[in-house]
Amino acid sequence: MHSTLRASRAGCGASSAVRGPVASVPAKLAHSKRFRGSAQVVRADPTASGDVELWELHEELLREIEERKQHQARLLDQLNSIQVPSINTPSPTFTNNAPRMATMAPPPPPAAPAAPSSSSSGSSTFMPPKPPAHKQLERLKPVAQPQPSAPPPSFAQQVLQPVKPQQLMTPPPVQAPPPRPQQPVYEPYQPDQGAEDAPPAEPPLAGENVMNIVMVGAECAPWSKTGGLGDVMGALPKAFARRGHRVMVVAPRYEIYDDAWETGIRRIFRVMNQDVEVGYFHAFLDGVDYVFVDHPSFHFRAKDIYGGERQEIQFRCALLCKAALESVWHVPCGGIAYGDTNTVFIANDWHTALLPVYLQAHYRDYEQMKFSRAVFVIHNMAHQGRGPFVETEQLELPDNYREVFRLYDPIGGEHMNIMKAGLQFSHRIVAVSEGYAWECQTQEGGWGLDAIIRENTWKLRGIVNGIDYKEWSPMSDPHLTSDGYTQYDMDTLAEGKRQCKMALQKELGLPVDPDVPLLGFIGRLDYQKGVDLIRDSHGWLMGQGAQLVMLGSGRADLEADLRSMEASNRDKTRSWVGFSVKMAHRITAGVDMLLMPSRFEPCGLNQLYAMAYGTVPIVHAVGGLRDTVTPFNPFENKGTGWTFERADAEQMRHAVGNALETYRKYRPSFRDLQLRGMAQDLSWDHAAALYEEVLVAAKFQW
Repeated sequence: MHSTLRASRAGCGASSAVRGPVASVPAKLAHSKRFRGSAQVVRADPTASGDVELWELHEELLREIEERKQHQARLLDQLNSIQVPSINTPSPTFTNNAPRMATMAPPPPPAAPAAPSSSSSGSSTFMPPKPPAHKQLERLKPVAQPQPSAPPPSFAQQVLQPVKPQQLMTPPPVQAPPPRPQQPVYEPYQPDQGAEDAPPAEPPLAGENVMNIVMVGAECAPWSKTGGLGDVMGALPKAFARRGHRVMVVAPRYEIYDDAWETGIRRIFRVMNQDVEVGYFHAFLDGVDYVFVDHPSFHFRAKDIYGGERQEIQFRCALLCKAALESVWHVPCGGIAYGDTNTVFIANDWHTALLPVYLQAHYRDYEQMKFSRAVFVIHNMAHQGRGPFVETEQLELPDNYREVFRLYDPIGGEHMNIMKAGLQFSHRIVAVSEGYAWECQTQEGGWGLDAIIRENTWKLRGIVNGIDYKEWSPMSDPHLTSDGYTQYDMDTLAEGKRQCKMALQKELGLPVDPDVPLLGFIGRLDYQKGVDLIRDSHGWLMGQGAQLVMLGSGRADLEADLRSMEASNRDKTRSWVGFSVKMAHRITAGVDMLLMPSRFEPCGLNQLYAMAYGTVPIVHAVGGLRDTVTPFNPFENKGTGWTFERADAEQMRHAVGNALETYRKYRPSFRDLQLRGMAQDLSWDHAAALYEEVLVAAKFQW
């Protein structure tokens, strides 16, 4: 190259320079802008300017040679990256475009580019066209390889050792596709004579209103239960599933549940200014997905799920709400997550009142979960999640949201109220009975939130709870199959009730007498339940010749009162301090009348269980007790029980006196009371249909 340059500077003809190392340059270069004439023009004018042009030609040719070398090196790298199959493999598998084209019919060669006109303009550097992939393979001459005596190399050896171009195998020849089989001729199906057509699939009861429903609560029967909320969380989802909805229940995992399995899903949430990791466990029963949130803070309170300091409870509630909102995205129930489309969350009581707030503040404000809604269910207005307002700083909410928690009332003063925020941010509100929905709007029943309820009356509705007949039915109750008890129905009410009554008296050590009136009480020992009214009337009851059985736990002073009543009348009173599911079922089946003197009762379930078992309830006409128990009218022989209007011992004694007189003197009327209670439809299916109307209204509320 250097000798050529020296020759050109010494006055040698341009032809000698071209005949050197650039003799293979295509003739196309002669038509470049610098050489619009011919090579003879350069030789005819060996001046200084001609030397400069020749020098530029040499520089351009050197650059082109270098570019060709780089291009060739890139081609070799691409070919080396192709995985070469084993020699014994009959048909290699290629993974990039070039070898894959070799298995097809080669495309026609591209048409030769037209020579540029002598009048064309532009000074771009000449780049030769890149040959197509199948031409690149044709340039590599395959080398015949003898049959190896050693075994073929392993896959790891083939991958780890670089492949040389000479080792590439020639792609197999293109084989003609097999002949297409003849299309069969299908004849129309002709059913057999007498064959019955399969019945069409029945549409879901919910029809076009089928949606994803996620119920969130602090307890869920049978895994965790302290009252009626646990029963609702365990039974209402099953009724939703029977109507065709896809239903998930989210609750804390307080203990090791044998039927709940680890999903492997772990999520980290920011709760009260700290990062918290939780896990999810899953169980599928009766068409419902039960998802349990796993965290040590729940395990620590397994025996007292509502216990602990105020901030500890708030931490557990906030964690449950955040984990429930994310569960629809991350927990693959049945292999498919619920998603946030056509989804309605049902938050229950103040423990989950943060869920509607977080849904709006953390998701909907950021264009997430736009098609998800939140419904808030009031089970008990007395518990609202109150605390100092300064604690709203720990809820990870903007300042404008924190103001929603502020409440001032004459009793509590200025404070943070979690239920207040949940009521305002929920799309619909449900009270657990129509009567309780009205009471929540009064100063006595609103507990400081009556004004907030009245402002949101347009989205409030009362729906009475139901009962799960699979668990509470005298015809199939498993607790009535031993120890002298028996199952019964409306046709065998007299005999079955009499036998269960005698078995209960015998089990508890009372004198066995099927004709003596037997009264019962089952519930939490609390001021709300009116246990003190029974205590104050205990002497009068014993004077009426009745027997009394009580089951419950709660306040220590009321537990002591139960023990004192039994000690004073051991032949007529039995008090079971504690709780037993089996004994609750047996008392419900064995007693003649059930006392429920609650000062306030949002809905109540024990009176529903009693009527299903043919036990006549005696209740204070308040809340759900007023809605579910119809006062007995002896003149028209109507009603399902006895009621009294004021939570007073004297009023209760008056109602009990009427019941005892009817039991002793008018036994047929008393039997009709029992049968009317058993004939009612108290199932959750009716309540689920009413809930569905509320969920649809929330769904279409923007």
